[in-house]
Amino acid sequence: MSLKPFPLFLITAIATTILGSNWVSSTTEFVFNTNFNSSNLRLFGDATIESSVLSLTNDTTTFSIGRALYPFKVATKPSNSSALVEPFSTSFIFSLASVNGFQPGHGFAFVFVPFTGVSGASSSQHLGLFNFTNNGDPNNHILGIEFDVFKNQEFQDIDDNHVGLNVNSLTSLASHAAGYWDGEDGDDEFREAELKNGANYQVWIDFFDSRINITMAPAGMRRPQRPLISESVNLSGVLFDEMYVGFSGATGQLVESHRILAWSFSNTNSSIGDALVTQNLPSFVVSEGSVLGSKGFILGVSISCVLLVGVFLVIGYVVLMRRKSKMENEEETEDWETEYWPHRIGYREIQKATEGFLEKNVIGFGGNGKVYKGVLPGGVEIAVKRISLKNDQGMREFLAEISSLGRLKHRNLVGLRGWCKREKGNLILVYDYMQNGSLDKRIFDCDEIVALSWEERLKVLKDVASGVLYLHEGWEVTVLHRDIKASNVLLDKDMTARLGDFGLAKIHDHGQLANTTRVVGTVGYMAPEVVQTGRASAQTDVFGFGVLVLEVVSGRRPIQEGLPGLVDWVWRLVETRELVAALDERIKSKGGYDMEEVENVLSLGLWCVHPEPQERPTMRQVVKLLEGHIDGGETEEEGMEVKLLEKLRTAATTSSNSRRNNYDGRGVHPTFEEIRNSLSSSMSLSGSDVLRVGR
Repeated sequence: MSLKPFPLFLITAIATTILGSNWVSSTTEFVFNTNFNSSNLRLFGDATIESSVLSLTNDTTTFSIGRALYPFKVATKPSNSSALVEPFSTSFIFSLASVNGFQPGHGFAFVFVPFTGVSGASSSQHLGLFNFTNNGDPNNHILGIEFDVFKNQEFQDIDDNHVGLNVNSLTSLASHAAGYWDGEDGDDEFREAELKNGANYQVWIDFFDSRINITMAPAGMRRPQRPLISESVNLSGVLFDEMYVGFSGATGQLVESHRILAWSFSNTNSSIGDALVTQNLPSFVVSEGSVLGSKGFILGVSISCVLLVGVFLVIGYVVLMRRKSKMENEEETEDWETEYWPHRIGYREIQKATEGFLEKNVIGFGGNGKVYKGVLPGGVEIAVKRISLKNDQGMREFLAEISSLGRLKHRNLVGLRGWCKREKGNLILVYDYMQNGSLDKRIFDCDEIVALSWEERLKVLKDVASGVLYLHEGWEVTVLHRDIKASNVLLDKDMTARLGDFGLAKIHDHGQLANTTRVVGTVGYMAPEVVQTGRASAQTDVFGFGVLVLEVVSGRRPIQEGLPGLVDWVWRLVETRELVAALDERIKSKGGYDMEEVENVLSLGLWCVHPEPQERPTMRQVVKLLEGHIDGGETEEEGMEVKLLEKLRTAATTSSNSRRNNYDGRGVHPTFEEIRNSLSSSMSLSGSDVLRVGR
């Protein structure tokens, strides 16, 4: 997709005007894996978040209404058409459970609504969507997919356990008994699913080319090939250009719990449901009583006890003899392990996958150890990062990756499958294998055939920007990566870019500052304020992303012996009005690029590496610019160009001069030795401080 032109001299003005609280992106994608919080959902009525699980209703009382919406509006139609509705895909995991003392009811719905709040909605059978007077009104502009456990005659419900497609009304356009089709090759067998039994069910909803498909199955089961409901529906008159998306639920005299455990949504990625974690989820299945007191159970236990005594006598000696050997090979469990993501993989499985960690399987080197390629049973390829923890820094890096990447799920982040600890001081991380390797191998030191084209590089930048935005705003806490660079960007089999290596990651609550004073990062990518104070922030990640933009476009490393620093070099080209000269010569020979678009991307990179943190854009602004949308850019643009041109040139010169004055006139990026010398005069640089020379 081509970038919408934004002149270089507009970047300063954009910083103060680009985003508002009701910003709508043409592309929306998010994944919430049992990590709901007040920053990623807006709650109304009785909706609450308990232990990162969304509860739509209050199950301790009757006649409860709750609604939870994604905080930003979603674009549902292209800007040039009011009749065409954009495709979308969403998936979520829910649980409905009965409550002691009540008959279960009523249900909930996944919804598109034009407004926030619960005004005009009733409880009970209206599911918190409509009331007696507005049900069926075409002016509602509401699309809902209901999961209902009460048979309402007034709405012509088919039974008391069904899924329905609703448009402006609770009388469904199409409905089906809750369940799923199990089987392949036309040999499908329908299996009913009881909605109110507390089990976790996953739902997939896809809309494309005026057809909506609704599929469900028990959480953890592969998505059935045959949808539960497949219906052609014209939504052009139902959905506005921008809508809120989320969930609505209600109880009445009938009461049950309505919980949403995970949710993903995208209007560009039809496989977004694959990002949901379906294992080790909380269980809300209601116990049906105990069999411990039955006569059969008592008799069975008595017989078993007699048999067990004999068995223990036979195997006791064997157990005692093997105990010492077993203890020597046992993977020790330490206190900190239970605090982090719990997916532990056996050492023997990893050893077999890597053929005993043979050198021929080494595919790279991490910050603290080698990375091996491995193959699990079934042919699944993995990347295994071996970490030797001979110092405290190694343990810090390992814990950072476990606590952050382990629960992060986004298509532009490298997926962590699990971890293993063979013995104290030797730890292992297991990732998804990225077939096309790291980005640096496709832009540095490679011939024209292997080097990425302009369109491929632009897509890489969009992918990485999307991943960093998720780290900063899309998860339950803010994650600072602190080491964004080409060698930490990996390319999967589809050439989708994924950001990896969270060894220096820092986590803090939204709205708070990170508690950091250690100077960490890779020389050439570190923002000036990190070198001076050690203080990391979202803006220091933006700086690192800006350097990535410049190196991806230019094909030059940030620091190369005998050459000026990359950032300073590009700024000098701005001063001489030769910015496009920074474009990689291999791209120039390939062609397929637009000169104005190249200048726009370089301009964005320079904005990100502004020496003043407060002048840099946010990652949300970066993503928006890469998508090619600028609020207000269409009005009075020509007049703005005339007025701002000289202002920008002055600002660029002033900024370059301020950069040149840093570090004794050597430019914004000091060398490795200069950083150490600078730090030694103001603070002690311990052996645990991480300073990596750019590769």
